[in-house]
Amino acid sequence: MRKRLPFVSIKSKIVIICLTVIIVPILAMTVISYFSSQNQLERKYTELLMEVAKQTIIRIDEYFKEIEKISLVTTFGMNNPDHPTEKIYPIQEFLRDDSEQNKNEVYGMLMNYIMMKDQEISIYVYNLNGGQDLIVGTNQPYNYRYRPTQEEWFQSFQVSTSKMMILDTHIDRQTQNNTLAISHVRKILDTDSGTLLGFMVVSIDLDVIEIASNRLQESLRKRFTIVDESDNIIYNNDFSLIGQKFSETIRPNRTDHLMVASRFERQRWTTYLYMPKKELSAEGNLLRHNLYLLATLMLIFLAIVSILLSTVITHPLKKLMRNILLVEKGQFDQVQEIRSHDEIGHLSTRFQRMSHELKRLVERIQQEEKDKATAEIRALQSQINPHFLYNTLGSVKWIASMQQANKIVEMTDALIEMLFYAARSEDALVTVRQELDNLRNYMIIQKVRYYNRIRLEIQADEDTLDERIPKLILQPLVENAIFHGLAWKEESGTITINVERSGNDISITIQDNGVGMDDETLHSLTDSLAYAEKEEAQNIGLYNVMRRLKLHYGENHGFELKSKWGEGTIIRMVLPNLT
Repeated sequence: MRKRLPFVSIKSKIVIICLTVIIVPILAMTVISYFSSQNQLERKYTELLMEVAKQTIIRIDEYFKEIEKISLVTTFGMNNPDHPTEKIYPIQEFLRDDSEQNKNEVYGMLMNYIMMKDQEISIYVYNLNGGQDLIVGTNQPYNYRYRPTQEEWFQSFQVSTSKMMILDTHIDRQTQNNTLAISHVRKILDTDSGTLLGFMVVSIDLDVIEIASNRLQESLRKRFTIVDESDNIIYNNDFSLIGQKFSETIRPNRTDHLMVASRFERQRWTTYLYMPKKELSAEGNLLRHNLYLLATLMLIFLAIVSILLSTVITHPLKKLMRNILLVEKGQFDQVQEIRSHDEIGHLSTRFQRMSHELKRLVERIQQEEKDKATAEIRALQSQINPHFLYNTLGSVKWIASMQQANKIVEMTDALIEMLFYAARSEDALVTVRQELDNLRNYMIIQKVRYYNRIRLEIQADEDTLDERIPKLILQPLVENAIFHGLAWKEESGTITINVERSGNDISITIQDNGVGMDDETLHSLTDSLAYAEKEEAQNIGLYNVMRRLKLHYGENHGFELKSKWGEGTIIRMVLPNLT
């Protein structure tokens, strides 16, 4: 059973539709405006992060330029104070001759460079000629026993063709505190022979990057990271992350973070600066708050307008509904007039006219019912009691039996049985057995009429006799076979009725060997049965059977009619099982 939908008033529908039409665009505009503004805000902060990262890189690059300048002294030398046009190479001289004078001269020169800078710089000169090394720096306890000759980077650089290299963040073992540093290493070659004399390592404390990033906000300093070309972390506020893979440890999700990447000019390093989107300034929160507030105020205002509008529209409808309920109760005189200059007003006027007409029709029907009841009483009073007819036929039968008129007795019995069968109106369905018995009684009478020229043969499967079929569908078909087929033959004729099971259905065939029909007559009769009204049908008996079959079993059921001139007619019907 189909579930009944709950009642929803027109006023509610109008409010719902109006609010839906209003809410969807407002929400869409709010969402679009918010995301558009959010994207602009993110672009603004991305550009800001790019600029901050760029400035930080510039400051760090400046430190490394200074380191590089110091190491270049070993290669290009310096001007001779006594002969400005000549170059002197004090570090090469020291590595060739580590006399105290040369050592002090180089120490003073390098210390001079260091004192001019405000960074924690250490310079190490390693002698490969068996002479002494030189360590120059400030405020650092140094480990004078350490030499990097066994370090992997030292050995690979010594045999390489490169003249300089950058040591990314590493522990400076030359210091006793194992300071984290970044170092610039350069080979020192003999200016005349090109022989490798030693190495100069200029190390700068990792604090220099800390100093350069101090201008960042504290939250950004924690998220400022430098990685090398292998994705290893060179610098991070958390020193424990140094040396680990950036992508495997702290690389943020771009969906939830703003992140910019900038490359150094001199080193193959990349700096990353990122921040969570939720930490965007209060500017985004204020924008969202204002948008939500505006949307809420608009919705409240438009909701009030929708309710007022729906009330104006539905008030006449409610009055019309009250009038309809009054008419349903038959209270026609209490219907009120509705004054509205629109479609509802026209509808109300039409309804009032209809209610007046309905009142008149109801009164007329009531009067007709009274007249009909009176007529039925009079008809009942004038009816002949059916028992009078049965008693009369019984008297005829008794007289015939007294005179030994057996044929009359047989015909009278058959007629009485047929009258009893037809008079049972309480059930429109009978068994096949009852329908065939009635047919036998009918043929008793017809045999007398046609001087025994017509014979009836019945072949019925035993399991079909108790199946139920509509009453009186076989007699009209047999009657049609007699009147239109066998009656026109000079010799005797036979009507064969076959009842058999066809799956779950019952197949009934009525066949005669009468005069039959030609093709034109057959087609005309078939069309008449299919499309004509009762008054237009060529054969009222066949038409009635066809219509009753369709009423009982549906429009797809009826009977099939076949005939051939000079051979006879066959009528076949397949009836669904009704039990």
